[in-house]
Amino acid sequence: MITVDIILKYFPDLTENQIAQFTKLESLYKEWNAQINVISRKDIDELYIRHVLHSLGIAKVQPFKPGARILDVGTGGGFPGIPLAILFPETEFLLVDSIGKKIKVVNGVAEGIGLTNLTAEHMRAEKVKGEFDFVVSRAVTAMPDFVKWVKKKCAKKQNHTLKNGILYLKGGDLTEELKEFASVTLYDLPNYFEEDFFETKKVVHLPLKFKPTR
Repeated sequence: MITVDIILKYFPDLTENQIAQFTKLESLYKEWNAQINVISRKDIDELYIRHVLHSLGIAKVQPFKPGARILDVGTGGGFPGIPLAILFPETEFLLVDSIGKKIKVVNGVAEGIGLTNLTAEHMRAEKVKGEFDFVVSRAVTAMPDFVKWVKKKCAKKQNHTLKNGILYLKGGDLTEELKEFASVTLYDLPNYFEEDFFETKKVVHLPLKFKPTR
């Protein structure tokens, strides 16, 4: 059984409150998952690697600053948004999904651990108003389609090391999917995490506005 200790292994400087929040995730997700299935049975037993730590791969690539605004599109049960919101309590997160019952789970979990820097709404990405430093997601669709949904959502003012844009968790060979994006950078998660699960996993950074190669 994988426990919350796996998070402390890679993020040793957590506050007591953050440790408590991460620890509560397991029981809350098991409780909600029994009512509304958002995580497969196999994955729920490895929640801390397959969902929580995977989400935090984004934090290894680009830590978020206080006051930053982050949009999580197609959040499902709250990934990567909820783990990132725990890690960056002074950053503002908006989590959206087109399936209402998933947002019900997100709100239930967020309330259960006392997250105050997160809002979750049942809506499509195209309908989101406002601008954000980064748009994060876990492989909800192919990158060309995802870019169409979110390309006008990023603020022009830069506050981070990486340029404002998309931070996308993906696996496998992305050559074909990303061939039209000249400015894309891939960060291999095995450079940050040693578990086998991360072997082919990556964080894809795509600055917006980007220039196609053709």
